[in-house]
Amino acid sequence: MSNKLSDISGKANIGKGVKIESFVTISDDVEIGDNCWIGPNVNIMDGARIGKNCKIFPGAVISAIPQDLKFSGEKSIVKIGDNTTIREFVTINRATKFSEITSVGENCLVMAYVHIAHDCHIANNVILVNSVQLGGHVEIAEHAIVGGISAVHQFVKIGSFAMISGGSLVRKDVPPYIKVAKEPLSFIGINSIGLSRKGFNEEKILEIQNVYRNIFQSNLNYTQAINKIKNDFSNSKEIENIIKFINESERGIIKGFKQ
Repeated sequence: MSNKLSDISGKANIGKGVKIESFVTISDDVEIGDNCWIGPNVNIMDGARIGKNCKIFPGAVISAIPQDLKFSGEKSIVKIGDNTTIREFVTINRATKFSEITSVGENCLVMAYVHIAHDCHIANNVILVNSVQLGGHVEIAEHAIVGGISAVHQFVKIGSFAMISGGSLVRKDVPPYIKVAKEPLSFIGINSIGLSRKGFNEEKILEIQNVYRNIFQSNLNYTQAINKIKNDFSNSKEIENIIKFINESERGIIKGFKQ
């Protein structure tokens, strides 16, 4: 259902049961899935691909061109997964030719005033708290939480089930399953409460804790720590995920906290 006070292109592909409130602008090259709610004063620009059952709150701007001087008008998109909520005044920019897509997964909560820059890739079930600012090319894995008023540097990667403290400056990669805080940003422990809520049992959480003791709380460098983990621990999906993340980090990972 469209509101007569809105400016909606007849070329946009809008699904069934979509409710569009007053003063919404929707451009030509836009797709919106079934049963979405588009709040007042939302601007959805060319290249937006929005899934089903999404809620977009007042003042959000979806798929504006990237804030990148290298952008030269190339075709690119923003893709938002099903059941995702985008709160007030969120801005999500289109990609550049680097990846051609900025993506936000399914079942995400993107709170008010968040900015998601060009070529970012946000996995399913991620929470970005109020005023989080993501530079270009940031990657955030599933079930991660980034605390409010945090700034994430370009090309940083945040692992699955990681939890970033509010007000953080995230300059290095954050491995999966951990909590990080302080300045400079440092390991402060395992995200044990979050893992427990997501169905990890005590034995698995203890395994992850012991792995990270070798990485962050020993006198070993990362190569030595990984070799020790491979020798001392039985193989598991979680350990493989941790080792793969560290080995593939290009910016380097955050440090262990020292008193």
